[in-house]
Amino acid sequence: MSQEILEPESPPTAVRDRRFSLMVGSGVIAVVLAVAAMTLPVPYVIESPGPAINTIGEFNGKPIITVAGHESFPSNSGSLDLTTVRLTGGLPESHINFFDALKSWLTPSQTLYPAELIYAPGVSQETVNSENSAAMTGSQENATAAALTALSIKFESNLAVASIPDGGAASGILKPDDVILAIGGQKVTSLSVIQTVLAKGAGTAEELEIRRSGKDMTVSVTPKKNSDGKYLLGIALQNTFKFPFDVKISVENIGGPSAGMIFALGIMDKLTAGDLTGGKQFAGTGTIDPQGQVGAIGGIAQKMVGARGEGAEYFLAPAANCADVVGHVPAGLQVIQVNTLQEAYNAVSLIGSGGDGSTLPTCK
Repeated sequence: MSQEILEPESPPTAVRDRRFSLMVGSGVIAVVLAVAAMTLPVPYVIESPGPAINTIGEFNGKPIITVAGHESFPSNSGSLDLTTVRLTGGLPESHINFFDALKSWLTPSQTLYPAELIYAPGVSQETVNSENSAAMTGSQENATAAALTALSIKFESNLAVASIPDGGAASGILKPDDVILAIGGQKVTSLSVIQTVLAKGAGTAEELEIRRSGKDMTVSVTPKKNSDGKYLLGIALQNTFKFPFDVKISVENIGGPSAGMIFALGIMDKLTAGDLTGGKQFAGTGTIDPQGQVGAIGGIAQKMVGARGEGAEYFLAPAANCADVVGHVPAGLQVIQVNTLQEAYNAVSLIGSGGDGSTLPTCK
């Protein structure tokens, strides 16, 4: 017995056209939504190589480092480049989208970070610029102090009150800009002196000799114990200096503390006869304290790329950053690890004078 196979009846033309239109419309909407999703801001920050600037040269036609009131010497050749990074995104005034983030992720010389690792929630570009500018100013003063210390040039250095949080032990007693001269009868030459006296006192009231608006006086502060069991005055301190001559550093639109070591080297070069670099191109990065200790910074992988792109042959890197250096050194760049300004100066002097720098310490 034969069986008849019935084919489905075709829908009317109007129904087919309506279905087709719905399918096309849905596809268009999906594409629009996908594009919109990919172009919306994403909470990430792109870190990429920034410019390298020769601190012993000129910027916008003017010398970056100038000295007044003391003999100084021109730098005729070579360079000591400060290195920078560019940060894009993560702020209300600056954001990136999915495509930007994807492109950055695929670019070896760039690094992508969640915004909260770089900026505090809700912070503005104006606030970031202000903080970076303050850090740059502090870095330049520390660089001058470190350079003069290394050259055995005497200057006056003090610790002053930067801020006093509400509820701290010194709240209502000390004021911002008070200079701390002595504590418990001991002259304050560094933060460690204060810490040692407070630890021995174990919470007893301490007599502080201070200078306020040019007038010396004595006040009493009873330290408070923090969550770590340490006794504190409840103040933030800053170094203040009185140098025997003026050192001015002029760099526009660059902030942060990471150029400190290179600034210090540039100042030393200006204050000593001859070309420290011997015509060779050095670059580097690292914070500096008044005693000449070199500290770690961020973005060193991008800074090495930027330095090599500007022609640097040698790169001075903080020893504390070695873990970030290994595996990211561009071809043709020799990295020299340093812990102090003196080590950095000795390395540049050795290579600049034609010595063999191949045995200098590097990151491994």
